[in-house]
Amino acid sequence: MDLYFSPLACSLASRICLYEVGEASAATRFVRVDTRAKRLADGGDFFAINPLGQVPALRTDDGEVLTENTAVLQYLCERFPEARLAPEGTLARARLRECLGFIGTELHKAVFVPLLDARAPDAVKAYAREKLALRMGVLEKQLAGREFLLDAFSIADAYLVTVLNWSAATGTSLAEWPAVQAYHTRLHQRPSIARAFAEEMALYRAAQQATR
Repeated sequence: MDLYFSPLACSLASRICLYEVGEASAATRFVRVDTRAKRLADGGDFFAINPLGQVPALRTDDGEVLTENTAVLQYLCERFPEARLAPEGTLARARLRECLGFIGTELHKAVFVPLLDARAPDAVKAYAREKLALRMGVLEKQLAGREFLLDAFSIADAYLVTVLNWSAATGTSLAEWPAVQAYHTRLHQRPSIARAFAEEMALYRAAQQATR
């Protein structure tokens, strides 16, 4: 498989899941994408892989290309069921999709995308920040007294910890929501997350220094 990624973008969640599987990561080619220029490291046109120019994109062993973060994550958990990255049962799977939908729409797109966008007007950023308290409050209640979003670690946790990472880049303190803050700190100690984050942070910092 080929995973098209950009350091510390939401594609980090897929890297985390592949490291959870273990042997799958060794057989995966991680292809870095410059999401601003829409170019691959070899100069190739990323639009030829994903017409939207966004990561992650996953080329399967059969040559099929999957886009959209939640689709890629669900493919990985079904492709590698032995990693148990999704719960069993109809209702439990529905709860997983509920979590993925909440993270993707209410946190990722509604809040953090505008805050991370250097071109977003101040009014847009202020509007996004107005949405933060309600959504983080919902998350705080869900995580209170829990180790993970669901009964065990899942693809939803890989996605959520990735999105919560962006709090540092947007000047968003998690201290107001202690259960969320504790969850974020705790999950960064998980080997798959610690490894994936360290690797991509190093790539991100090297890229930042190269542009100075």
